[in-house]
Amino acid sequence: MRERGVAATSVADVMQAADLTHGGFYRHFDSKEALVAKAFREAVDIAVSDLENADTPSELCEARRSYIDRYLSLDHVKDRGNGCPFPTMASELATLEGPATTEMASALQRVGELLAAGDRHKTTGSFAVLALLVGTITLARAAGSDAEARHMLEAGQAGVSVLMREGASRDW
Repeated sequence: MRERGVAATSVADVMQAADLTHGGFYRHFDSKEALVAKAFREAVDIAVSDLENADTPSELCEARRSYIDRYLSLDHVKDRGNGCPFPTMASELATLEGPATTEMASALQRVGELLAAGDRHKTTGSFAVLALLVGTITLARAAGSDAEARHMLEAGQAGVSVLMREGASRDW
């Protein structure tokens, strides 16, 4: 779904990739949207596992820096299938109703809080960072060449640096 999009991925495609029969789908999920919600949640779980597993404030800050560095990389631009689900799935999920939309809203809050390095009062700045990360990857993937994608990534890195510097000056 992250590679081709939600609408372009059929239940049969998913079941084939899982090496299961199409009929077996309904033993696991009530609907395609329930599958989309579960797939989205799993992708977010993987993406933020280092942030959630940090034990100390310094580990969390290091995990956040590492997350941002990985996020704003050419590898992430090129690997839609294993990257963050927001740039590839959010616009489609926003048009749905039900479990997938609920899961996305929950994930936005979860990632925003993690990017705030554990301080729930600082999530406004972290949502700005998240928006910049997602927008940067979206534009870098639309770029016509690796050089243009790198240019977008550099712009995103500069923007994150400014936001984090401003946030630090406001205790973010």
